[in-house]
Amino acid sequence: MKAVIFDLDNTLFDHTLSATYAVRSWVTDLGGTPTDELVAQWFGIEDRVYGRWLSGELTHQGQRRVRLREFLPLIGQPVPTADADQDEAFTGYLRHYQGSWTAYPDARPALEVARGNGWRIGVLTNGNTVQQNAKLAAIGLADLIDVVCTSEALGFSKPAPEAYLRTCEALGVEPSEVLMIGDNLDLDVLAAQAAGLAARHLDRTVGHTLPDLLELM
Repeated sequence: MKAVIFDLDNTLFDHTLSATYAVRSWVTDLGGTPTDELVAQWFGIEDRVYGRWLSGELTHQGQRRVRLREFLPLIGQPVPTADADQDEAFTGYLRHYQGSWTAYPDARPALEVARGNGWRIGVLTNGNTVQQNAKLAAIGLADLIDVVCTSEALGFSKPAPEAYLRTCEALGVEPSEVLMIGDNLDLDVLAAQAAGLAARHLDRTVGHTLPDLLELM
């Protein structure tokens, strides 16, 4: 191995924790009662609508507006008519989300293991370039990462093989020399393997840690 590529959200960065905190705090700000059901509905909307941005059907800001329009009625809040007012309303959630960005405790140790192995380190993420780089800086990992490739910048989203191949190219290595690690079995493992990379599934529900997966190599 000459390089390792990590997924970002729910691999290095605890998106679920940050988003859950943000939804609960935002709903409270709006005078509602945050419940587990509301949080689950938020994530359901996010998963469905975010895919429409990845497919090119919506802009990044557009998918935020759609998520807002679907969620506000669930808590009895009126939906602003103008796009600018919807954008302003969404900042209530974003403020809490950005303020709670958190790395997994094993993220930096894993990057340090990879660096100690002499490997190049990349991140491949289906996300917005500015936001994903801001996450890495905020959670204190940016200094250990050589290349950040986003679906927005690449023009391809996981599971398209081009996403993995272009990230390998950016790292200056062949796919056969790269290990991909991520929490999504389909996107971070099976599709990466189909593109010629080695891959490991990070399943924290069964006790996996990032350093452990690196040591398997």
